[in-house]
Amino acid sequence: MRFFFWCWSGEEQLYSGPDEDGRGSPFRVPRRGNYSNQCEDKPAQDCGCNTLHRHRAEEEEDEEGGENIQHPAHKYSERGNKEDILSKMVLLQGGWFLMGTDDPGIPQDGEGPQRRVWLNPFYIEEHEVTNLQFQLFTNITHHVTEAERFGDSFVFEGLLSEEVRSSLSHAVAAAPWWSPVKGADWRHPEGPDSSIVHRMDHPALHVSWADAQVYCEWAGRRLPSEAEWEFACRGGLQDRLYPWGNKLMPRGQHYANLFQGEFPSHNTAEDGFAQTSPVKKFPANAFGLYDMVGNVWEWTADWWSVHHTRDNAHNPKGPETGRDRVKKGGSYMCHKSYCYRYRCAARSQNTPDSSASNLGFRCAADSTP
Repeated sequence: MRFFFWCWSGEEQLYSGPDEDGRGSPFRVPRRGNYSNQCEDKPAQDCGCNTLHRHRAEEEEDEEGGENIQHPAHKYSERGNKEDILSKMVLLQGGWFLMGTDDPGIPQDGEGPQRRVWLNPFYIEEHEVTNLQFQLFTNITHHVTEAERFGDSFVFEGLLSEEVRSSLSHAVAAAPWWSPVKGADWRHPEGPDSSIVHRMDHPALHVSWADAQVYCEWAGRRLPSEAEWEFACRGGLQDRLYPWGNKLMPRGQHYANLFQGEFPSHNTAEDGFAQTSPVKKFPANAFGLYDMVGNVWEWTADWWSVHHTRDNAHNPKGPETGRDRVKKGGSYMCHKSYCYRYRCAARSQNTPDSSASNLGFRCAADSTP
């Protein structure tokens, strides 16, 4: 089918049209000049921005007399604060596992075919990076996220205050529940009149792939590959839908923060949350990892591709180049009627500078230096 897009030149924004299900997700292109004539066919899940890298403060160690030398006591305190607040890392032994599925819920996303993948041992954080952790990072590095630089980010309209909602002038084509909101960023998840003061243990939102890269580098970590993320999600189970098995609600209990009710008009919040939940609020999988599906989408390191083979692979890293990065896990906005992506094999994509009110990340690391 053909996709349609809505562009305008003043803000250099680009929004997607409907996907094969008649629904869409927001994305934007970098604001570099006039994009009014650069609309192109693009899947509705795409969402993106420009990369941005920052240097870690403790690496700025010039020769004696250099301008960037820090007082040793300050650097020691800085490292200590960081180690105290970073997420616990869980060591996974790797080995062979079955990645993908031969029974895709959303075939156009490239969920299949199922193939055997070998992974070396690696570490992964037990939960998503929280607002408290991201705040420490920005306090130390003075990193400015891409949402802050652009001046806006995408927010699910159902979470906006009446005042912010009344000020909106644009919505995403075919997905009017998404709107670009001025002043929305990780500190203000639903726009300028919102705050994270009482959500410090919730996942950090409105973080682009580039921002996540900078955080992980600062923490001495990295983003997980898609294969590593999926291995971690499965928790040692083979060919199962969810991190805990095939039944969404074992014994009637909620195991993830998802959307209940009729999307997008009415969220019953039967799981206790109408938006993000604190990390570690739902049961961990067999590897001791929390929120591998639901709560927020999580960035991976890989470029996006929907073409895979059944060939055995060792430590796959995805394509060498691309336009979009893979994200995994779904979010609190996922509902089977429109976004059945809260499965381990499910996947979606955004361009690296995208940000939204349901998009976060967790870090990984090699098992050896």
